[in-house]
Amino acid sequence: MNNETREGDMDLADENAGQYLTFMLDGEVFATDIRMIREVLEHTQVTKVPRSHESMQGVINLRGKAIPVVDMRLQFGMASAEVTVDTCIIIIEVIIKEKTTILGALVDSVMEVIDLKSDQMEAAPDFGSRVDNDFIQAIGKFGERFVIVLDMNKTFSSEQLGNIQESCADKTAVEDAA
Repeated sequence: MNNETREGDMDLADENAGQYLTFMLDGEVFATDIRMIREVLEHTQVTKVPRSHESMQGVINLRGKAIPVVDMRLQFGMASAEVTVDTCIIIIEVIIKEKTTILGALVDSVMEVIDLKSDQMEAAPDFGSRVDNDFIQAIGKFGERFVIVLDMNKTFSSEQLGNIQESCADKTAVEDAA
């Protein structure tokens, strides 16, 4: 490894150092920047939206607004899981193409907020051209475990978010008419 690569990795690590909310999906630990989190909710009634993306569970009513909920397991190609007492919805704010969207991320459980320092972070490994890992911001080392740090702005496609926003607008229009 040359010095140029090491400096690039160090810049990435410095840029990513901070506080992260950790959560579980299928026994693995994931994290996202705490600054993107609006709140964490217990699992609640989700209203299905017909003809929506497979990973979209539906919408929830959050203080009078329809908020889309995406099952993160399905988003990452994992098998869906039964809802348990630990299942949570993380309300996050993502920015895609300069447009802010609030959505809920359904996860198996929320763990804790952790501090990851620059010496605990490294760039995501290259998995080859057939695997798209742009949504992985970094790999964090926390104790004996690796934490996959997600870039939520890259986890969802602009097309998917457009469909989510349309679904929420349709759902809100129906509720307003009732």
